[in-house]
Amino acid sequence: MFRTLSKFLILTTLILSPALANPLVSIIATRVWPAADYTRITIEASSEISQKMLILKDPDRLVLDLEGVDLNANLKSLASAISPNDPYIKQIRIANFKPNVVRLVIDLKTQIKPNIFVLQPAGQYQHRLVLDVYPMQDPISTVIENLNKTAESPQAVETKPTLENKPQEEKTIESTQVVTEVKPAEGLSSEIPLAEKPIEKPIINKPAINKLGRLITIAIDAGHGGEDPGAQGANGSHEKDITLGIAKKLKERIDAEANMRGILTRDGDYFIPLHGRVVKARNMQADLFISIHADAFVRPDARGSSVFALSEKGATSASARYLAKKENESDLIGGVSLDDKDANLARTLLDLSQTATINDSLKLGKAVLTRIGEINTLHKGSVEQAGFAVLKSPDIPSILVETAFISNPEEERRLNDDSYREKLVEAIMMGVKKYFSSNPALAKPKIINE
Repeated sequence: MFRTLSKFLILTTLILSPALANPLVSIIATRVWPAADYTRITIEASSEISQKMLILKDPDRLVLDLEGVDLNANLKSLASAISPNDPYIKQIRIANFKPNVVRLVIDLKTQIKPNIFVLQPAGQYQHRLVLDVYPMQDPISTVIENLNKTAESPQAVETKPTLENKPQEEKTIESTQVVTEVKPAEGLSSEIPLAEKPIEKPIINKPAINKLGRLITIAIDAGHGGEDPGAQGANGSHEKDITLGIAKKLKERIDAEANMRGILTRDGDYFIPLHGRVVKARNMQADLFISIHADAFVRPDARGSSVFALSEKGATSASARYLAKKENESDLIGGVSLDDKDANLARTLLDLSQTATINDSLKLGKAVLTRIGEINTLHKGSVEQAGFAVLKSPDIPSILVETAFISNPEEERRLNDDSYREKLVEAIMMGVKKYFSSNPALAKPKIINE
């Protein structure tokens, strides 16, 4: 009799309390990554989240209903994570909409294109629901339009006098030239430094880096970012922070050259898919692509710098194969939607013949590696090759620079030292100039937004 009554009470409790039969999903963490490219909201949970999304007008807002989710402190903290400087999101309001349904009302600053998807557990993360908020118009298209207009303007051509085109009596006279300002979209890092720049005195027998009278564009890719922290150093440094710091310094150094411009694939702490980095470089008509990384290994005594180029036929060593596999997993950690239309373009790019581009990449890599070897131990004395997804541009010589092992305490310390970063950037710059001294930049067609 007692057992029968107990079973009845348990069954009645389960029927009357669905939450006990289906425990609510627990929110582990929430994160927001604002950027000019897009803003990403990540909700990490103990299991997969079921959701419904709706876009409303007047005023513009996005409604997201999370089903079977516990409105705990971690989820509530999302509201306070929105920065006043977020380019697209004004604020988020969170409350229970009805039993077992949490509603997020995302008030918007402008019209947007949302993309929502789920990610299975990967790396250090459990189940994730990701909402990417894109602007209606890609900010980079504004930059491209301005560059096209500038390219068509005769006043915008930047030239550097050489002994061949400068009158004899002016050889020792300094002059100035005006670089036309190009104003990119706010927040982008592809701006052209301007104002009056002094022209260096010509040096006899100095090779002309650019004989076309146009700016050479170099894409600088700071590895990892946002959801993808990359490797972690023995003292807690994150690879994504190291690479961004070095990339920004390299851009400054490149911009200091009268006929070069650096563009960053990311200028803040946010994630860009590997193929997105390639597409951005191609859209900006980059002449070179340099990806900056700081590797880690299981042994803390591993040390040295390396330079890698793409291989279509397999890796040149087991370590190169291991590194390429690890770097290519960045999309799994950072989070890429399988419905991303750009992925189709990426697959098309990968099918194109890249033999000539790889040969140029090897030349660039050798020039850079030689210079880096003057300031740091080399992990291997030659340029290695493997199937790095981020290097798979069919028409841009591309290299990946492993600046040092962040897992080595001594090298981690150097990577965080400004003076060492300056030496590293200068070494890369000298390698680039060496490459162009024997491989002049080819003429580029009009910039086309893919």
